[in-house]
Amino acid sequence: MWDKQDQHHGDRHRLFTAVAASITADTVLYPGSYVDLAPSFVWPSVTYVDIDRRAQQFFADEAGVEQLLAEHDVEPNAHTVRFIKADYSDPLDLDESEFDLLISLYAGFVSEACTHHLRVGGTLLVNPSHGDAAMASIDPRYRLRAVVTSRSESYAVDDRDIDDFLVPKRDVVVTRESLHASGRGVAYTRSPFAYLFERVT
Repeated sequence: MWDKQDQHHGDRHRLFTAVAASITADTVLYPGSYVDLAPSFVWPSVTYVDIDRRAQQFFADEAGVEQLLAEHDVEPNAHTVRFIKADYSDPLDLDESEFDLLISLYAGFVSEACTHHLRVGGTLLVNPSHGDAAMASIDPRYRLRAVVTSRSESYAVDDRDIDDFLVPKRDVVVTRESLHASGRGVAYTRSPFAYLFERVT
């Protein structure tokens, strides 16, 4: 169970720890999570969504989940772990504006499907994979707040000259249709590991 959860030896834990130091969040929505439990090492309430049966089996093993949390010094009963077996692009039984943080990592257009569950003022953590960072960049509900850089297996949040990170290498018009057609991100002149967008409307 641990081998599946932590294939990159604490990488996601380091990522989420760096992000948590720069934002205010208690409730987290993680569509396309697979078996990545690391957000629960950092934030007190995380809802995971995935259609994969292996993810369902992973989170159904409550004793195993509790063991992993305990190994990361998470106090018993100090957290909420909820798993929903579903395709996140379908309607989810979740409230509007329920979450402080929406995570989109290697899972497609999460922001397009799930932003309505993120409160105004909340944060979208998104990486360039599958085009979702580019999708958020053209979504009027968002503004870029910072980027997450990666070096030597550590992460840092940087809010300096952030507009430079959304300059395409080629003279292209980024649209929702073009992103869906390509299924991949836009090549920018500067490429961080991930982006932090704030929901503004």
